[in-house]
Order: sequence, then C-alpha cells, then structure tokens
Amino acid sequence: MEQILSMIGLAKKAGRVEIGEEPVGAAARAKHARVILVAGDAAASSVRRAYSFAQAGACLCLTIDATKDDLGWALGRTSCAMAAVTDIGFAEAIVKKLAAKDAARYGSAAEQLSIKAKRAAERKREQLQHEKNIQQGKKRKSAEKEQSAPAVTKSAETAAEGSAKKPALRKNIRRKSAASKSTDRFAGSRPVKKGKGSFKK
Repeated sequence: MEQILSMIGLAKKAGRVEIGEEPVGAAARAKHARVILVAGDAAASSVRRAYSFAQAGACLCLTIDATKDDLGWALGRTSCAMAAVTDIGFAEAIVKKLAAKDAARYGSAAEQLSIKAKRAAERKREQLQHEKNIQQGKKRKSAEKEQSAPAVTKSAETAAEGSAKKPALRKNIRRKSAASKSTDRFAGSRPVKKGKGSFKK
C-alpha cells in the first residue's frame, strides 16, 4: 500500500489529483476524473457521493484499504476521504498496482483503464499527426506562393511600364491634334484691319 500511496503523492505533485468532495465532484462533472479513490474508513454518505460522482463523470470509483489519515498523509493533508486522479497514465499505474495486490477486486478495473489509456494514446497520436499535416500544408502553400510571386511581379512591372507609356503617348497626340486644329481653323481667313480704337505702332 505504501507504493500506491507514494504514486498518488507523485500524481498530486504533478497537479493531477483533486482532493475533497467538491473538487472531485467538479472534476467528475467536467469529465476530467479518470478514477476516484475512496478511503476504506470513509463514511457511508461520502462513499455514496463518490459513486454518484463516478456515474456522472463516467469514470471508475474504487475503495482502497488505506485509511483517511494515510490517504491524507500521501496528499499532504491531515485527512482525506476521497480523491480523483485526472491523468490517465497515473490512474492506470495506480490501478495496476492495486490489481497486482488484489486481482479479484481490482482486475476488471485495471483492464478497463488499460483500454481507455490505449484509446487516449491513439487520440493523442492522431491529434499530433493532424497538427503536423496542418503545418506541412501551410509550408507548402507558402512555398507555392513564393514560386508564383516572381511571375506576378513581372506582370505587374510590364503593366506599370505600359501604363507609364500610355499617358505620354496620349499627351503627344493631344498636342498634335490641338496644333492641327488651330492651323486648320484660320487657313482661309483674311488679315484683320485695324480700326480706330486699335493702337498704332
């Protein structure tokens, strides 16, 4: 039992244990609890609440041979009636230790947790692979953009050159047309005679 309590203490140091009725109930309702451990000398009402938390959170609830004082000592408290392990790895290791000590009592629970641990590991691998695929897709897209960027810049440069030439051509055409219009307008006209009001040179 000392090995099991020391493992529970390691899980507590890692921040993977909830201690007390309210934290255990909250973890179970949030589906974070993997196994709820109840002290052997806990009150009947505490045991009932622990099993109801386990039903709500779809997790295991096991009564261990340790007393409330022993469980509290492992968790850094004076006394503890129940605790919830929220990490699947720690939960599987603790229940395996319990099954090695008493296979008839904890064997089925160890099998259930091993199956859950395998599923959790598979989901984790799939999530990591999905993230890698997303990152590789982004890298491919950026490489494709870099390859297509020079062609875009060349086309933009040619368009800019063409747009710069066009206004100059238009200005020249306008000047020529204005000069031709002015000459054509007074082509057949006679010189104007100066009247009385005009200045004499």
